[in-house]
Amino acid sequence: MIRLRGGPTLAAMALLGFALAQAAAPAVAGRALLLEVDGVIGPPIADYIVHELAAARPDQLRLIIVQMNTPGGLDTSMRQIISAILASPVPVASYVAPNGARAASAGTYIAYASAIAAMAPGTNIGAATPVQFAGNPMQSDRNQQKEQKQQEAKPGEPADAETRKAVNDAVAYIRSLAALNDRNADWAAEAVRSAASLPASEALSLHVIDVIADDVPDLLHKIDGRTVMVAGKPQHLATADLDVVAVPPNWRTELLTLVTNPNVAFILLLIGVYGLIFEFLNPGAVAPGLIGAISLLVGLYALAFVPVNYAGAALVLLGVVLMVAEAHIGAFGALGVGGIAAFVIGSLMMFPARTPGVTLSTGVVTGAAIGSAALLLFVLAALLRSRRRPVVTGSEALIGAEAETVSWQDGEGRVRVKGEIWLARSDAPLAAGSRVKIVGRDGLVLRVESMQPV
Repeated sequence: MIRLRGGPTLAAMALLGFALAQAAAPAVAGRALLLEVDGVIGPPIADYIVHELAAARPDQLRLIIVQMNTPGGLDTSMRQIISAILASPVPVASYVAPNGARAASAGTYIAYASAIAAMAPGTNIGAATPVQFAGNPMQSDRNQQKEQKQQEAKPGEPADAETRKAVNDAVAYIRSLAALNDRNADWAAEAVRSAASLPASEALSLHVIDVIADDVPDLLHKIDGRTVMVAGKPQHLATADLDVVAVPPNWRTELLTLVTNPNVAFILLLIGVYGLIFEFLNPGAVAPGLIGAISLLVGLYALAFVPVNYAGAALVLLGVVLMVAEAHIGAFGALGVGGIAAFVIGSLMMFPARTPGVTLSTGVVTGAAIGSAALLLFVLAALLRSRRRPVVTGSEALIGAEAETVSWQDGEGRVRVKGEIWLARSDAPLAAGSRVKIVGRDGLVLRVESMQPV
């Protein structure tokens, strides 16, 4: 009897547990992950996207949405993100949003690599030319004329071999991405060769993107039921009722993004150099040296992630050294003017990349140059004031000083001056305790004369 009653009870409990598991399963699997890219695509953003894509599991997520508003970025960071998208077992949808956003340069490649490419109204996509390799601005007129003839012979083709190599590589890359998701490869090549760009409506009509959506819920509704390629296999999307979980960049990504900004890195380098110089000139101040060392190390760390012209960096350092030398040598402004000129030219050369967001602001260069010049003038003014002051140390400070005789005999004796006892001699007879004036010095012997009225 116990077995007959226990059997149905256990079966009922098992069925109840199974039903609860089935009810809970959709709540776990029915999620979409929202990642945000707002700004330049660099190493911090690449690390953020790659980490989240690598952690995604098909039994936990049905879709990953990468919402983009970017002017472009570095080629290496872009390729890291694309590799992670192509390797992800969870379908990835690139969504250019909000209204007024853009997916330029690197953003275009990422959109083409995604299983779903979507845009919000009022956005644009394109301009995918690798501009960091776009020609040499210092070519001679003869070379420019030669290039113009070559371009007339082959319209749309870059003149020099290096640029052709970079552009053709980019064209082949974006064409391969277009083939993966059956998108418009011809327009993609045009976006690379001619920096073509499209608004959302035209991008949809030319089959550059898959859908135009007003917001994320609208995107999930419009792509529901589509079949996309994920890791080389077709996959059916069921996105209508997904819960969207936003995972914005954490504080580490935000901090690295701030530090790797060329303007911030440049300012950190200046703080570091000036702090260390001040510490060397004033040993024991501690704070300038500590702040300078930390700023310099953080600035050098940032330079490892952005394209840098080291000749420009050397000119900036030379300019600072010349301005410091001017303050100490006093070359009537020659070193100072040369230092400011080297500083400005080096600042403009330091970040030569034409990639949007990886350039140095003219305002930062101007402000840094004015600040350095003001600091130089302040130091020079302090130096001139110090030279006009009377000498208070050394043998020169003793000449003209008053002293008191301590002992005296036969034209020689001892005098007290500035709290010290010196040997002294005088042509006139003196008595102990009389006031005298120092008129000269012979080694360690002072020459004095009486201050008493004759």
